[in-house]
Amino acid sequence: MTGDFTPDMVALLSADIIISTPEKWDGISRSWHSRSYVMKVGLMILDEIHLLGADRGPILEVIVSRMRYISSQTERSIRFVGLSTALANARDLADWLGVRDDGLFNFKPSVRPVPLEVHIQGYPGKFYCPRMNSMNKPAYAAICTHSPDKPVLIFVSSRRQTRLTALDLIQLAASDEKPTQFLSMADNSLDMILSQVTDSNLRHTLQFGIGLHHAGLNDRDRSLVEELFSNNKIQVLVCTSTLAWGVNLPAHLVIIKGTEYYDGKTKRYVDYVITDILQMMGRAGRPQYDQHGKAVILVHEPKKSFYKKFLYEPFPVESNLREHLHDHINAEIVSSTIGNKEEAIIYLTWTYLYRRLVVNPSYYGLEDTETYTLNAYLSRLVETTLEDLEDSGCIKVDDHSVQSLILGKIASQYYLSYLTVSMFGSNIGPNTSLEAFVHILSAAAEFDELPVRHNE
Repeated sequence: MTGDFTPDMVALLSADIIISTPEKWDGISRSWHSRSYVMKVGLMILDEIHLLGADRGPILEVIVSRMRYISSQTERSIRFVGLSTALANARDLADWLGVRDDGLFNFKPSVRPVPLEVHIQGYPGKFYCPRMNSMNKPAYAAICTHSPDKPVLIFVSSRRQTRLTALDLIQLAASDEKPTQFLSMADNSLDMILSQVTDSNLRHTLQFGIGLHHAGLNDRDRSLVEELFSNNKIQVLVCTSTLAWGVNLPAHLVIIKGTEYYDGKTKRYVDYVITDILQMMGRAGRPQYDQHGKAVILVHEPKKSFYKKFLYEPFPVESNLREHLHDHINAEIVSSTIGNKEEAIIYLTWTYLYRRLVVNPSYYGLEDTETYTLNAYLSRLVETTLEDLEDSGCIKVDDHSVQSLILGKIASQYYLSYLTVSMFGSNIGPNTSLEAFVHILSAAAEFDELPVRHNE
């Protein structure tokens, strides 16, 4: 189950294995009382569970917490298998999942099927674009040194950078009098392929054995360039970071050209989270072909020491749930899992957040882990969350119970933010014009997640 494909309920009822994104399973399992196949789950495998601390982490945390809660209510045991990069606090995560000592395996970052050789190079320069330009020649040199005839992935921060980087590589190869060194196709085969390509920039770069990969390409162009790279027809693929997550295209050499991207929400350049960098690095080394893989990371000089430290040491995973608690509490109120303040506090004890409060209190603003302090923290967190939901018109709170209202039910049913439905409820009326409606719609919280490119 993904955002692109959702099978019907008959297929889910008869399935032995369900493969799903966290968001889809969150939406499905919110109504677990009326969905027998959710209650019958006996094994849950969680890939990339170290992403608990990332943007999508709260959803991952909630679905695990919910499945643990469902298991306690139905008295049917669920086995959890978590797959992760090396962690500094793997024991805490294992305890939360109910994994015994003999079921926990936490290897050093250096232990991988194909050993990885990492090179980190720093570049000065206050301004982003000139600094990116200064990295193109070292990127070309890295290809010539580390992977002259094997596949190369170059990760950049934007569609524009894919094009600019590829054009510079073409120019640098031409200055070496080897303009087609990255191409392994006969002219007639190349001509036939180019005739199928829609994107003009991709059509140009493919002539020199360099592919582009980003969300702006149509499905056919994207599939074509993936096939050419997989079959070693082109040696270099310049791509945005989304390729690290969405498509399995390993290479001998990975070059990460810059560790920052433009964040449209804050209107500035921000650093990738470490998990993103690790995911990109993880594409280096092809188990069936390479004895070892290589990764070259080109960074802003002041950040060089930071990456040297964190890329070689396991990092701890913390909870990111408290900043995104409202929508999940609202969903549990709608499903009747939470019916009062006390049940909301009990619900939180099933989360990874609760485990980390006890182990690392200072990270979450606690002075100690005394029972009174923990209870006061959870009570305050629940009170604040319920007040916000009540102010938004999603729930009704009294001394003894919490009840879901129509806006809260709409938010949970359609997987919308409580802020969005509240804003709709306050601003949309029978006389709202089409122009006003478009303005209101564009202010929905869900659009915060859409990338805004520089100069847009």
